[in-house]
Amino acid sequence: MPTEVPLSPPAEAAISVPVCLGARSYEVRVVSGQRSAFGAFARAALDATWAGRACRRALVISDENVATRTDSYMRSLEAVGIGTTPAVMPAGEAIKSLDYASDLYDALVKMKADRHTCIVACGGGVIGDLAGFVAATYARGLPLLMVPTTLLAQVDSSVGGKVGVNHPRAKNIIGAFHQPIGVWIDTDALATLPGRELRCGLAEVIKYGVIIDSELFGFLEENVSPILAIEPAPIRHIVARSCQIKAQIVAEDEREETGRRAVLNFGHTIAHAVEAVAGYGDRFHHGEAVAIGMVAACRLAERIGWIDSEVTAKISALVRAFGLPVAAPNLDSEALLDAMTRDKKNQSGRIRFVLPRGIGQVALTDLPSATDERAILSGL
Repeated sequence: MPTEVPLSPPAEAAISVPVCLGARSYEVRVVSGQRSAFGAFARAALDATWAGRACRRALVISDENVATRTDSYMRSLEAVGIGTTPAVMPAGEAIKSLDYASDLYDALVKMKADRHTCIVACGGGVIGDLAGFVAATYARGLPLLMVPTTLLAQVDSSVGGKVGVNHPRAKNIIGAFHQPIGVWIDTDALATLPGRELRCGLAEVIKYGVIIDSELFGFLEENVSPILAIEPAPIRHIVARSCQIKAQIVAEDEREETGRRAVLNFGHTIAHAVEAVAGYGDRFHHGEAVAIGMVAACRLAERIGWIDSEVTAKISALVRAFGLPVAAPNLDSEALLDAMTRDKKNQSGRIRFVLPRGIGQVALTDLPSATDERAILSGL
C-alpha cells in the first residue's frame, strides 16, 4: 500500500501532489494566480516522458466558457517552444460524444499531429473527459495535460485517468484509462465560476472528508465563509487535500480492479439515479445530485445500523451550510430504483452502496434490502 501523503499546510503558496503510478506517475501542482508559470511546468512534465520529450506542438481544447482564458496558457507554452492550436468546443454535456471527438480527430489530422503532439484540456470536467478520450485514442495515445478550471474538475475528474464520452443511452459508457502527464490547477480560475458550480465542487470535497479524512471534514466546518468567498489559502488547501486523497486511492486501485476505488463513489449510486430520472437537465447538476446522494446514503446507513442519526445530521448540516440540496422531491421512487439497478458497482443482481460507518470511514455493501432502498427513495 502506498505511503499516505501528508496533509499540506493551509497557507502554502504552491502545493505539489504526486500521483504515484510507477512509469505513469505525474504531479498535480496547485497554485493561485500563476498562469505564466504553466509553460515551464508543462515542459518539465513532457520531458519526463518518452513521447513528450520530442513535443513541439499542442492542441489546446477548451469550450466557449473559458476560451478567452486559454490565451495566457498558450503564450506560456509558446515561450517554452511548444506551438499551439486552439480548439474551442460548445459548452455543455452534449459535446461528450463520438461526434465531437471526431471533430477533434479532424483537427489533429489537419495539424499533422503525431504521437509527440500534446493535448491540453483547459476547462471543466466535460472538456477533460472529452479531450482525455481523444488523447487516449488518437495514434493509440498522446501526452495529456489537464488544466481544470472548475472546482469539481480540480478535485475530482482531472486526477485518476478516467476519460470518456457518452452514448445516447448511457453516460460515460465509452471510455478508457489514460493518465495525464501533469495537472495544473490555478485556483484563480474559480473567481469567475458561477456560485452554483462552486457549490457543486464542494459536494465532492465533503465526500473526501466523509470517506477518509475527518480532519478535512472539520476544516470545512470551520471555514465555510472563507471557502465560499474563494479565499486563496483555504481553497488551495481543500483542493490539494482532495487531490492527495484521490491520488492515494487511485495509486491503490488505478483501473478499478480491487474495489478500493469504489469508495470514491460515496453518494454517487443515488446521485446518478437522480440525474437520470430528472433528465440530465438543469434541475440537478452533478454536485447537487451527489449532495442529495450522500445524505440519502447516510439515512440508508442508519437503517442498517451502521451509524446513528447524529452522523447524518452532521453531514446534512455541512451540505446545507454550503448551499447544497439534501432532497430531490417529486421524483418517482420506482424509476430511481430502476436506474440504480444499472449502477456499475452492482454484483449478482444486487445494488451495492458505499455507506458511512462514521465520518472518515466508509465501506461497500449490499446489505440494504429492497424495503430499505424504497424507504429511503420515497423520502427523497
